[in-house]
Amino acid sequence: MLLDPVLFAATALVFGGAAAVYPLATTAAAGLVLLLLAARFSAAARAVAILAFAVGALRAGYAVRSFESARVVARDALGAPSRCDLEGIVTSSPVWLNGAASYTVDLTRGECGDRSLPRARVHLYGGPDVIGRGDRVHAIADLAPLQLFRNLGAADPTPSAARSGVLLSGGVLSLDVLGRGFGLRSYIDRARAKVRRRIVASFVPEAEAMARALVLGESDLPEQDTLAFQRSGLSHMLAVSGTHLVFAVASLVHALGFVLVRIEVLACRFAVRRFAAMFGVALALVYADFAGGSGSAWRAALMLSAAFLAEAVGRRPATLRSFAVSLIVVACLDPLCIFDLSFGLSVAATSGLLWLGRPLSARCDRVQSTPLRFLAKSFAVTLSATIPCAPLLALLASGVTLAGLIANVLAAPVGEAVALPLCLSHMIFARAPALERGTALVASGALLIVRKIARYAASARYLALTMPEPNRYELAVLVVLVAGLVALRGAAFGEVLGRRSRVGWLALGVGALLCVELATRRAGQPRGLLRATALDVGQGDSNLIDLPDGEVMLIDGGGFVGSPVDPGKAVVLPVLRSRRRTRIDVAVLSHPHPDHFTGLRSALAEVDVGEFWDTGQGEAEGAGPIYTELIASLRRRGVPILRPAELCNRPRAFGGAVVRVLAPCPSFTPGRGANDNSLVLSVQFGERRMLFTGDAEHEEEGELLARYPNELRADYLKAGHHGSRTSSSDALLASVNPELATLSCGVRNRFGHPHLPTLERLAEHGVLALRLDRTGSVQVETNGQELTARAVSAPY
Repeated sequence: MLLDPVLFAATALVFGGAAAVYPLATTAAAGLVLLLLAARFSAAARAVAILAFAVGALRAGYAVRSFESARVVARDALGAPSRCDLEGIVTSSPVWLNGAASYTVDLTRGECGDRSLPRARVHLYGGPDVIGRGDRVHAIADLAPLQLFRNLGAADPTPSAARSGVLLSGGVLSLDVLGRGFGLRSYIDRARAKVRRRIVASFVPEAEAMARALVLGESDLPEQDTLAFQRSGLSHMLAVSGTHLVFAVASLVHALGFVLVRIEVLACRFAVRRFAAMFGVALALVYADFAGGSGSAWRAALMLSAAFLAEAVGRRPATLRSFAVSLIVVACLDPLCIFDLSFGLSVAATSGLLWLGRPLSARCDRVQSTPLRFLAKSFAVTLSATIPCAPLLALLASGVTLAGLIANVLAAPVGEAVALPLCLSHMIFARAPALERGTALVASGALLIVRKIARYAASARYLALTMPEPNRYELAVLVVLVAGLVALRGAAFGEVLGRRSRVGWLALGVGALLCVELATRRAGQPRGLLRATALDVGQGDSNLIDLPDGEVMLIDGGGFVGSPVDPGKAVVLPVLRSRRRTRIDVAVLSHPHPDHFTGLRSALAEVDVGEFWDTGQGEAEGAGPIYTELIASLRRRGVPILRPAELCNRPRAFGGAVVRVLAPCPSFTPGRGANDNSLVLSVQFGERRMLFTGDAEHEEEGELLARYPNELRADYLKAGHHGSRTSSSDALLASVNPELATLSCGVRNRFGHPHLPTLERLAEHGVLALRLDRTGSVQVETNGQELTARAVSAPY
């Protein structure tokens, strides 16, 4: 097993970044890895690795804290979403997504009415495609604070947000370029814009987005195709991966060397191949930037540049050392690079090829038939890159598919040998229209073949291996497991004893993974407890209730009107997966408003549903196509849909917890607003009770007080209507008398929720009010006697 002290230190530097966010799991894993590999490295190498780990952790911690501090300042300075007058410098290469430019700007001036914005980085959508980095622009834009979905048990979104540095975002209404940028990056962006226009003009519409992904790194595929490529394991075919970059740059460098060595005057007097290699150093970096600058592209470019640089100075390129240099440079530039999934996949795939590819390919040499040997080696290469990526692919698509191995073998010749070179060469044929159209047509055909392979592989669900999304502790165990296998390989044992030691270590590691998984499932599906989690879905509502018998109830799923962000996919499903939940026993829609039902449509489509509770007002009076599709899909699946007539005055018991529907009873009031027809649920377990009021306002609150004057007492209140002044009246608070209330609101809401009068009323009644836009998700738990609560963070 090849080991390199520089690579050891580089890996420590990268993984140190994770310790800033997940200190316990990361530090424990790092300590065990150091113990396991101590004998394979000198004391000096170990000391350098420890120092690198500490430096990585400190730099990442500083980056996260600085970002969070700046985010809070920008959030409070802007307040509610506002129309703003902005000036600034474009700092990221514009990409074209959903028919509009997307880029970041560092503000030099920002005025939002009578408020001034601090200097901040903002993400803007819209504007011409001719802008580039370094341009000074003036824009009128609708800005809002950055929305982070922070939920207990789910991955922390802060490090990824900190990597971008974006604090505010919004859509551009008008934009003027005050001054053009100057320099290489500006010219690269102009070239990107020209190539984009030629791709749109010459490729067939069905293949145009795939060509842009392959050439420019713009992930703008339709949702169906995005899922197909993810589930089939073919995402790398439409990304600027290491293989892609190496192919493109190495081909040009070798072509240059081939030409120069045949020019006798130059070849006799100069080492022209060294000159070509030095050209490759610059070309790799420029091409990585031109192709979108993803983490995987930069890592591959840096590794290739290191190899070319060694060749240029007359040294033999060292693969491991080049790999290590690429990791060090990326980690120095981005202390949080470990939270970049594309970078992680690139590192994992490269590691697999370095350490698994050679022995697997060597075994394939025993195959006598040349065609079979070629297929076997193709499978070996795919397998060696896929195995280390499997845990990360589970984060991306909740599993891998065996069909992906076949799909890669079939798609690679078409994608990498036909589509990739044609898409890249297409860029130089703009002045030859016939050649450009012909190249685009053939490349389009190749891309569509790759897409068809991806769709077939993704649809072969019988070959899919559903993997639970690994948490931080499982990833830590995997790292230690791999380190142990590395330590045992080549250790001073006999061949038989060494093999037995590795098998024993592998069994121990699998056992540890199973223990962590069982603990995760037990924590995610508690028994004998009532646990309510107010999910952070932004300006919407969603509550997950774990019942004492192990069943689970989901009340609402959040949603944003006119936004591509779906909280069902962004929040509800990740939380369910983190808890290993594949079934919702009772799904409840409190009332038919988009900020409550939009997320339900996507979330419920991915899990089994026992029954669905609904007021019926949306079906009777209309609530739009998303609601209609939700109800229709549930009926097609045979899910019972229960209405107030079947729920009122019929308490349901779930392992000692009693759920009562208090309103609207016996049915919704026709013609009245949906808020005041909200389903109101009381959940009691032992001596403790929780009350969920949907968006009930004063009218429905009054009916509750009249009908249940002595039965509304609850320890925990899910405050109505996001903390609006029209809810949570003095009379209701006096009757409920809660210890704790949560207010589900988002930093991007235009309604000013929660309203100050509501916050003042809650304070006057001695209620601890937790705003989800400040605390993240809140979890309230009781065993029937004691009541505890915790949030992602303290209010600020």
